[in-house]
Amino acid sequence: MKGDYIAIDWGSTNLRAWLYRDGVATEYRHSASGITRLGNQTPQQVFDDITRGWRDSGNPVVMAGMVGSNAGWISVPYLSCPTRLDDLAIHLTPVDDAVWIVPGLSVNRDGNCNVMRGEETQLLGAWREMPASVFIMPGTHSKWVLMKGDSVQDFRTVMTGELHYLLMNHSLIGSGLPKQIPDESAFTRGLHLGLNDAAVLVRLFEVRAAHVLGKLPREYVSDWLSGILIGAEVAEMKSLYDNGVTDKATVIANPELAKRYVIALKQAGIPSEVMEGEYAFQTGIRSIIHELAR
Repeated sequence: MKGDYIAIDWGSTNLRAWLYRDGVATEYRHSASGITRLGNQTPQQVFDDITRGWRDSGNPVVMAGMVGSNAGWISVPYLSCPTRLDDLAIHLTPVDDAVWIVPGLSVNRDGNCNVMRGEETQLLGAWREMPASVFIMPGTHSKWVLMKGDSVQDFRTVMTGELHYLLMNHSLIGSGLPKQIPDESAFTRGLHLGLNDAAVLVRLFEVRAAHVLGKLPREYVSDWLSGILIGAEVAEMKSLYDNGVTDKATVIANPELAKRYVIALKQAGIPSEVMEGEYAFQTGIRSIIHELAR
């Protein structure tokens, strides 16, 4: 297989596509036609539109994300963990001529039921370049992945980002607040609480009480709440994964979000390094393409 191919990250709300020539990304396209926002279009129609002019020479396409969910183009089976990351390339599901979807990963056992779609491709890319015992993918639904060599042993999902959004936009905590201003000091104070106090549910209402009583400026509430939630996430996952998470963690995220987790991990005594999420995704797709070419 040549070094010309198309990589697509097709999530719930957005679609991103890259055209590679001789292994180098030469064109990029973006669409708001995520799987939950197709309107009257079919996945095939959206695909044909986003790749128009790119497939004239029959370039292979590898897609990842919610396109493979039961709400997507076709329901692609999950690979059950533990599983090797290299197994992703040998379990692709074809949906068209030279068009494949990457399988997601699942955990289904007593004490943990979890699924991921899209993150497994980022995980593969990050593992290729920054091997670690634990990978952390912050976001709306943060993923913590426990590795053993090249094998995914376990992963958990923490709804930190979604909880922050809900509390700030649909609860008393965020009601009537002015425009929020980033403040590292407020984040650090919240982080200290989240890392060191197991009673996070009790602390949440104190976020409101603190600014009502003048202890916290009202425009810094978002960062203080972010610190509490991220701190609680790191503390809980460090405890859950015991010694595995204390070795080294690779954080896969955009620089701004990654910075918050690096600070939290450092305070928890966990060394870490960072890989940008888009780069990890593209590295993962490249790895799969190379396997297909064999």
